[in-house]
Amino acid sequence: MRSTYIFFILLFCFNINSFAQEKDNFIKKVYKKFLSSDKDSTRSASFIAIPAVGYAQETGVEYGFASTYNFYIDKNDLSSKTSNITLMGTLTTKDQKNIKLESDIWTKGNDYHIISELRYRDWPFNFYGIGSDTWSADEDYIGQQLFRIKAEVERKITSTFFAGVNVNYEHLRFEDKELGGIFDSGSMIGKEGGKYVALGVSALFDSRNNTTYSTQGFYNRIKYAYAPDFWKGENFTGGQFELDSRAFYTISNSLTLAGQAVFRSTMGQDIPFYVFRDLGGDNTMRGYYLGRYKDKNYATVQAELRYRFHPRFGITGFAGTGSTFSKEHDLRLVPSVGGGIRYFFSLEHNSTVRLDYAVGEKRAGEKRQSGFYLSISEAF
Repeated sequence: MRSTYIFFILLFCFNINSFAQEKDNFIKKVYKKFLSSDKDSTRSASFIAIPAVGYAQETGVEYGFASTYNFYIDKNDLSSKTSNITLMGTLTTKDQKNIKLESDIWTKGNDYHIISELRYRDWPFNFYGIGSDTWSADEDYIGQQLFRIKAEVERKITSTFFAGVNVNYEHLRFEDKELGGIFDSGSMIGKEGGKYVALGVSALFDSRNNTTYSTQGFYNRIKYAYAPDFWKGENFTGGQFELDSRAFYTISNSLTLAGQAVFRSTMGQDIPFYVFRDLGGDNTMRGYYLGRYKDKNYATVQAELRYRFHPRFGITGFAGTGSTFSKEHDLRLVPSVGGGIRYFFSLEHNSTVRLDYAVGEKRAGEKRQSGFYLSISEAF
């Protein structure tokens, strides 16, 4: 019997030791995957998913996820740019939905740059009127359904210059949830919604050293698209122009100064409000609700000082200004100031998860505008 007891004691100790070793190995794997400063030399792909949880009066409880997959088309080519596929999806307790699938692909030899988006959005938004001088007291609750398909293809002309074509289809429907408000009484075109197909061209100059976390180089992209009169009525017919210019300068091994200027314009007669340009969001003019100011044109500049104090972590301070404007509404520049932290979930691709907080203007009789942002990838 004594030998039997010894056998079971040894077996128990062996199992405990094996469990401890497995636990220790698991912890080491997790540490190496998410916290280690060692870079993966295999140029492997990376994937991350983060939860999305929130609450707003108009939506109730929101829940879902955001995920991204970063990879190289050709791992053996050291000049190959990082490609990524991003999937986001959220639902609410009031049965609203927001699903978006995006991709930014660089083919072998970086010969082609392909951007795509597939999106369905059944989601309300707050409307404040048109122009850069609207007030929060006029907030109007609008139901919205959006379906979008977008594809852009650019061909390499030189190592840093690309040119291509693009197509964008959008179909929108709106429902005024609060009759008698500024949306109902306004003179905008397209209150019930509309659709359009815009066909265009683009040109890109890109000398960045990295597409996900740039520390050196320039990015300049010009895009123009025209929507023909396919459907008559209050469907959009006209032109859309965009200019996105970025510069990155290395101050030291851990410190980078980044700047961006953006101009967007919608042109034509009898332009529906749903193709007007929105100020705010998680990329430009952080601190403002997306669409807080809305008009035919939008211009903004911003700068970031990025400090990567550890291979896995960094902090950022940023400031900017911008405005919507048109012939009917004057340009009124408003401020955007904030900061955030960065976690690099992939050292191979320099891919980040960012948490930002920003503040905007404080108008007389209103609360200061502000916002928190949890996002995958840099703002620019």
